[in-house]
Amino acid sequence: MNAVKKSKPSLHTVLTPQLLDLYEIKDSIVVIIDVFRATSTIATALYNGASKVIPVDSPELCIEVGKQTSGVTAGERDGKIIPGLSYGNSPSEYPRSFIENKTLVITTTNGTKLLHMALKQGAKNIITGSFPNLSKVVEFLKSQDSPVILGCSGWKNKFNIEDVLFAGAVIEEVKTHFDIQCDSSFMANQLYMQQKDQLTTYIKTVTHWHRLAAFGLEEDMLYCISRDVAPSLPIFKEGALINQV
Repeated sequence: MNAVKKSKPSLHTVLTPQLLDLYEIKDSIVVIIDVFRATSTIATALYNGASKVIPVDSPELCIEVGKQTSGVTAGERDGKIIPGLSYGNSPSEYPRSFIENKTLVITTTNGTKLLHMALKQGAKNIITGSFPNLSKVVEFLKSQDSPVILGCSGWKNKFNIEDVLFAGAVIEEVKTHFDIQCDSSFMANQLYMQQKDQLTTYIKTVTHWHRLAAFGLEEDMLYCISRDVAPSLPIFKEGALINQV
């Protein structure tokens, strides 16, 4: 008698936050992707020993939670530090010598907003991903046997390329473990495979690169596409992202 073949979980890629409500996410792991720069910064802060990162969706709440937790407040809108907050959204601002054992309270233009949208829609688990922690994200998704939503934060609800490239990199590593019937996932994977060998050159053509380069953030962005330089696994538990080790 033949054993029943176990079906694989599904994987979908959501190209912008505006599309999130089209997907059933209650039983899914949602990967929040905001390569430039929120999820790269979160991975870096936790890798460098931050006790937790509290993502909030407004500057006012960031200030309030910072006071309540004695945390480091950080945030940007349109690539600039928000008045009233202490630090910005640059990974280089959070070396171990500064952030170890501290709480980081952060709000950003795109990534923290998408995270809270996923929370409200009842995601089973939420993690954050970027190239600096790619392998940790891949290992976790392979281990869980759960449906996955790769959520691209985009830019002000619009599509952007760097988040889709990361989604494609994840898909390339995990695709044999999932049933993928999703054109946006196929596109993301194809784009990544076409550009992976010249990623540094290609990334300089995208609109968000030019937007942030105007603020002198080129080094930040090159770091944000560097694979596994901050191998942490930020996972959302009890109101904060912690490094699951």
